[in-house]
Amino acid sequence: MSAVDIRPMRAGDLDEADRVFRVAFGTFLGLPDPTQFAGDSDYVRSRFASWPEAAFVAERDGEVVGSILSVKRGSVAFFGPLTIRPDLWEGGIAKRLVAATVEVYDRWRLRHSGLFTFADSAKHVALYQKFGFWTVSLMAMVARAVEPPPAGASSASLGDLHGDERAQAIASCRAATEAIYPGLDASDEIGAMARLGLGDVALVRAGGEVQGLAICHSGAGSEAGSGTSLVKFGVVRPGPSAAANFDRLLDACAALAARYGAGTLLVGVDLGCRAAYGRLLERGFRTQMQGVAMHRPDGPGYFARDAYVLDDWR
Repeated sequence: MSAVDIRPMRAGDLDEADRVFRVAFGTFLGLPDPTQFAGDSDYVRSRFASWPEAAFVAERDGEVVGSILSVKRGSVAFFGPLTIRPDLWEGGIAKRLVAATVEVYDRWRLRHSGLFTFADSAKHVALYQKFGFWTVSLMAMVARAVEPPPAGASSASLGDLHGDERAQAIASCRAATEAIYPGLDASDEIGAMARLGLGDVALVRAGGEVQGLAICHSGAGSEAGSGTSLVKFGVVRPGPSAAANFDRLLDACAALAARYGAGTLLVGVDLGCRAAYGRLLERGFRTQMQGVAMHRPDGPGYFARDAYVLDDWR
């Protein structure tokens, strides 16, 4: 077999990297047509555009045969999707792509990093353990139908704000995430989503400060896909009003989903966040899929038991 090179991803790699991503997951899951995996959602192009320094491809004979991408939130990052063309599985390519990514994470001097993988795949778990990632808890995608908002109901989002008010809200979002975990900062993700037109940020504000925020992807070309609004990441400031503000945040996400015409609201949550997960179940959300979150170093990071955090590490 020809040698495989690991190199930084380039814009010209995106179409083939996206195709390999779909074929790899579709084959692993046993879909009749693997190329239809993930529908019209997109993970490869948006993550490359947002964090190109942590995007790598595996190349053989001039062809892209695998890739890995990342999401960075200040002091925290997670990688994925990691995909290899099925005919080259078991060839050691995945290990080399993870090694390239971990080198970047070490340069970034992250406080915490992680990934999402299949809980029933001993092969995947064993690979990531070699790099110091350890299983901590299950992570689920939960969903419910989007209902029309009540007459007269209002919602707030970052897209409604402009100029100084928008800049102040983004700074307040940073303060809210910092209150959850030192250095946690979704500002780059928020900026990339706005620049790429992937969705909006639902907000809960009080006293001029952001008390809760949720990054919501919506529609084709985003990580949600058509007909769905996906809460990719969200937090509520800790404190006596956290539970009430979490309910307000879920309402704001639902209102934003309705604004986009989505029929389904999909939310990522770590099951270690008992307060958030329990409230989602009480609100009628039901699990669509689940996997395992793996962490480096070994520990829950910002997924504290009493934290109102929403997250999707897929």
